[in-house]
Amino acid sequence: MELSCRTEYALLALLELTQHYQEGDPLQIKQIARSQHIPDRYLEQLLATLRRGGIVASQRGAKGGYYLAQAPWQITLLDVLHCLEGTDSRSKTESTVTTVEGAVVEEIWQEVYDSAYEILQRYSLQDLFDRRNARSQVNLMYYI
Repeated sequence: MELSCRTEYALLALLELTQHYQEGDPLQIKQIARSQHIPDRYLEQLLATLRRGGIVASQRGAKGGYYLAQAPWQITLLDVLHCLEGTDSRSKTESTVTTVEGAVVEEIWQEVYDSAYEILQRYSLQDLFDRRNARSQVNLMYYI
């Protein structure tokens, strides 16, 4: 299982919005793109998808931009994944397995997906932000 570039960029942008959540001011696409090294056009598409999914909101005008639609501790990584991928990651398609071996493999993969689902549901944007800050502090202390 691998994190798609789309999901990774979206999470980086959401972490940037989480960092500025308490300030209450929206961030412009250029600010987020520059800070997280994400192409402007691609970020614009991602934020539009996240806005339609209710993860972020936007404000028009000279002081406009994007901000989190909910508190960062209320937005789970699973919410973000569902918004970007548009499906329930646990939804199972009709099985076409006809052998015992195939059924065993399918059962194991279902366990993998269920475990991933539980982990993504457990962590919020705030958890990612806190981990990032903790890691930044460790790296800062190491270089002093």
